[in-house]
Amino acid sequence: MQNLDFSVVTPYTGLLMTGLWWTIVMFVSSSILSLAFGIVFALVVLHAPAALALPVRFLTWLLMGTPLLLQLYLIYYGLVQIGIDIPALGAGIIGLSLHFAVYNADVFRAGILSVDPGQIEGARSIGLSRGQAQRYVVVPQALRKTIAPVGNNLIVLLKDTSLVSIIGIAELVYSAQLAISETYTPFEFYLTVAGIYYAANLVLEAGLQFLENKVEMSR
Repeated sequence: MQNLDFSVVTPYTGLLMTGLWWTIVMFVSSSILSLAFGIVFALVVLHAPAALALPVRFLTWLLMGTPLLLQLYLIYYGLVQIGIDIPALGAGIIGLSLHFAVYNADVFRAGILSVDPGQIEGARSIGLSRGQAQRYVVVPQALRKTIAPVGNNLIVLLKDTSLVSIIGIAELVYSAQLAISETYTPFEFYLTVAGIYYAANLVLEAGLQFLENKVEMSR
């Protein structure tokens, strides 16, 4: 069995770092959007009229019941057939954001329901509208309670950014595949990429743990 030779990776460090950069761009953009949409979806399902809540429930059912890979194919290759041409980067961000938004929405919904209803009554008694009570009282408390499960979703999102390579986005896995096509040394590059993902996960987990500790101290 031929020994692994990681020296072959060195000339492609720049390519892998570029791929890592686009992975980070995808992750940060999709994280922000999935969190924002998740909060909105949760509030719509809980408090909006049926005309708004039912489409969100259907979207949740649809996205939870189908693979992310299929969703990316449909957004990038399917929508263009009906005249909606979305660039690969945009399609990747939209796909990741919507897919994880519905999971975050479930978490936020549970967090909102766990807030004591007396909090809303107290907010209303000092003159806040129902919307202001949700914004300034309920949602902040729900967010504090959902840091751990939402953090788990973000960790999965980071790893799932690798799936956007199938629509041609030059993130980390795609960059490794380009290098492998030239060197024919898959193990060295895939193991290197695995190490980079593992390190990124450790950094993300440390950041989430720090945030969770800060929130606990502020209570």
